[in-house]
Amino acid sequence: MHKKRIADTIADKLQTLIVEGSLKPGDRLPAERTLAESFGVSRPSLREAIQKLQSRGLLKTRPGGGTTVESSLNPEFVDPLISFFQEHPESRFDVLEVRHSLEGNAAWHAAIRATDEDKENIKACYEKMILLHNGDDPLAEAQSDAEFHLSIVEASHNLVLLHMMRGLFTLLQNSISHNLDKLYTLPRVFEPLSNQHKALMEAVIAGDPEKARQAAQDHLAFVEDSLQEIDKEEVRKTRSLRRLTTLNALQTEPNKNKAQKFSQDQT
Repeated sequence: MHKKRIADTIADKLQTLIVEGSLKPGDRLPAERTLAESFGVSRPSLREAIQKLQSRGLLKTRPGGGTTVESSLNPEFVDPLISFFQEHPESRFDVLEVRHSLEGNAAWHAAIRATDEDKENIKACYEKMILLHNGDDPLAEAQSDAEFHLSIVEASHNLVLLHMMRGLFTLLQNSISHNLDKLYTLPRVFEPLSNQHKALMEAVIAGDPEKARQAAQDHLAFVEDSLQEIDKEEVRKTRSLRRLTTLNALQTEPNKNKAQKFSQDQT
């Protein structure tokens, strides 16, 4: 029987950490010496394992930047979709429809499967999200919102669902057209969002799957309605500005004609 090489064993262990979510997209690996010591292997064997995961598209190394976990979706797949979202902002509602189904199921499973560590992580993500609302960076708050929802998906302990949801959030967070920044600048929206997030968190922690699923779906329905209202307000503002610009132009034109006629009369 062929004995498995040390580098292959290390690569498998690192890959498991990535797939199960212990190492998240963007996470930086510990220093080479520290990582080699934790695995009890030589640094050359560790380097070979890292190279294997780089070739699989799971890790990336930059000079002076260390080694980090790649995005959950291949860039060749993500980049065209980001461009599509920018050109067709209404497509974000397609993502919300998918989230509506997936996150409802994730919340249901999380309420059943969440460990004590999962529950502490969900609480920490919720508290961070609330804290950031007092700041002046709505995009950072939107990012913390994504982290909160992903903490619940992680608690579902469904690896396929976790990577699918990470991919969806990657698309939303990288699209300049998704309007999440606007969503967090509306005072009338914060309190309902906060209450919905709290209800979702409490249902998962209490182990109530049906209540957790309903809370997730109610929240996403509210987000969709709010974003649609933002879009309508933007259309109204654009229309009003266009009318004002046209009116000013019409008022300016007669005055211009009078000035020209006066100048001609004087000559």
